[in-house]
Amino acid sequence: MSQPHDQSGAAPDPGDPLTGPLPAVAVPSGPPPSWTPPSGPPPGAPEPAGPAHAAPAPTDVRRFLSAADFLDRRTEEADLGPASWGWRGRVRRWSGGLVRPRMGTAETAYEQDRRAIQRELAGPRTIAFINPKGGAAKTTGVLAAGFTFGTVRGGGVVAWDNNETRGTLGIRGTRGTHRNTTRELLADLGRFEDVHRSRIGDLGAFVRSQGDAHFDVLASDERADVTGQIRADDFNAVHRLLERFYRIVLVDTGNNMRAENWLAAADAADLLVVTSTVRVDTGYSGLWMLDALQDAGYADLKHKTLTVLSDPSPEVDAALARDLTDVYEQRTRGVHRIPYDPVLVSGSVVPYARLSEDTRRSWLTACAAMAAAL
Repeated sequence: MSQPHDQSGAAPDPGDPLTGPLPAVAVPSGPPPSWTPPSGPPPGAPEPAGPAHAAPAPTDVRRFLSAADFLDRRTEEADLGPASWGWRGRVRRWSGGLVRPRMGTAETAYEQDRRAIQRELAGPRTIAFINPKGGAAKTTGVLAAGFTFGTVRGGGVVAWDNNETRGTLGIRGTRGTHRNTTRELLADLGRFEDVHRSRIGDLGAFVRSQGDAHFDVLASDERADVTGQIRADDFNAVHRLLERFYRIVLVDTGNNMRAENWLAAADAADLLVVTSTVRVDTGYSGLWMLDALQDAGYADLKHKTLTVLSDPSPEVDAALARDLTDVYEQRTRGVHRIPYDPVLVSGSVVPYARLSEDTRRSWLTACAAMAAAL
């Protein structure tokens, strides 16, 4: 049967409800009835006012901004403020604030990194610094990250030496008035069992304040007569306690990745930071460790890991630095280079106030990446 056509002769579209085929109806015989104009308003005319039982108004009423929505939007759209650095900052100061240039690229990036570090976290977060080789800048990395997170966030940060026997975090951080360590804290955990009565101030007998750096250090064993090792259960007990009182827990791991407390730290961490220097041995050790973790079944290792690559001397092998950056970029979320800083080479207490501007800026960027990954 041929398809019906409209008056233009074009075949109707079967999928069009207006021009498609109509359902079959009975056609009356005889001459067609005379046409009668339809009653009521023409199509498209407004409906007359009806009785009270007329159809309800549509429900898609526009939702206006609430007070909270307004503040959220203002915060998101807020400008970073006028420039303080360089010629832009000088122009603002010389004009008494009448001329307010926008921040340049470097100052904008700096402020954005600070905001990333300061962002709210849904709960306590743990970052473990790992590399099974000594001299891979784990301890200095933990202290530099503690200084950065502590000063930018305003506290709530602890750096913990989770060495199975004896580590060096306690002697590289600012010394306290006591010599208590993780070992003594484990022996006195009972005083913190009552969550309603235990206080963060009570931890002051075990952690060491870093002063203006605004973070604390929990050292590992420092006594020569202490025997035994820190086990997985020990790690978990201390970790649960630290999470009650700190927003960010930075863990300095030991060099034995087969130790119970090392594996417990890797399991508990929200982020793993592979530290390495621009050297073949430390770079290889970090990659070997990632291979071992991958083979052990650690899921989503690339997404959970970040790399900090430090220069061990003023001059480094540029080709080696490129190779290490390239391979670690393939294995982790990203690679952050830290420049050589002469104040860190003595092996003594880290002088936070004397860290170079390049070192501080590089760690700010690295910690912003860490915060974004949490």
